[in-house]
Amino acid sequence: MMDIAEIRKYLPHRYPFLLVDRVVELVENESIVAYKNVSINEDIFNGHFPQAPIFPGVMIVEAMAQASGILGFKSQGKTPEDGSLYLFAGVDNVRFKRQVVPGDQLMLESKVVSVKRGIWKFECRATVEGELAASATIMCADRKVV
Repeated sequence: MMDIAEIRKYLPHRYPFLLVDRVVELVENESIVAYKNVSINEDIFNGHFPQAPIFPGVMIVEAMAQASGILGFKSQGKTPEDGSLYLFAGVDNVRFKRQVVPGDQLMLESKVVSVKRGIWKFECRATVEGELAASATIMCADRKVV
């Protein structure tokens, strides 16, 4: 299990763009389960949408990618402080099945599909109370910060 202090060691993101609150399970080179607590106090709800707040799909995809980044960094035993970043290389097969709203706990699951020449491919799912909210195949490139 990883709390927010340890997550911040493995992700360079900070408020308001850090979208993983806790890691509840991690098997290096295999899978991660993490979550994001969606709160009405998030800035995004000022504009999306004030009368019917919905957590944007692009933010759900980003949360899945961040969980995947933690898995990749942890699997390699390195952190952003080592001069490395995980950058989006592609997103395929994105599907949204359920709206995510304030008060929901967005569970993030990511499994390593392959790793080739610094490109990591992950199968990701985001659920709320066991119901699928979104799924995607995400590719991240492990690159040195220049």
